Amino acid sequence: MAPDDIKPHAGGTEPDYRFTLANERTFLAWLRTALGLLAGGVAVHQLVPSPAAASAVLAGLCVVLAAVLAATAYPRWRRVQVAMRAGEPLPPSRLILVLTGGLLALTVAAAVLLVLS
Repeated sequence: MAPDDIKPHAGGTEPDYRFTLANERTFLAWLRTALGLLAGGVAVHQLVPSPAAASAVLAGLCVVLAAVLAATAYPRWRRVQVAMRAGEPLPPSRLILVLTGGLLALTVAAAVLLVLS
């Protein structure tokens, strides 16, 4: 049976509940991070008036990164759950690289905003 054939809550072998709960906590952590980035983007857009272009770029980066994290959190949770049920190695996560690159871009944009204001 291929891992993709297994539903996240049916089939395969029931993994230790601690692993299932750890996977769920990781999923919720990605969502909290996305929510924090979204709130940061809204705050930058509302509270940083000048220069408008730089603050818009910073706010946009926050919102885009939040959307990427929110959109990829569930598929990542599901892939891990399916792998655990199938007794296979956990799939690698590109989310960490995306988050690191996104935060680096946010840091550079914030530095530019500080220099320009």
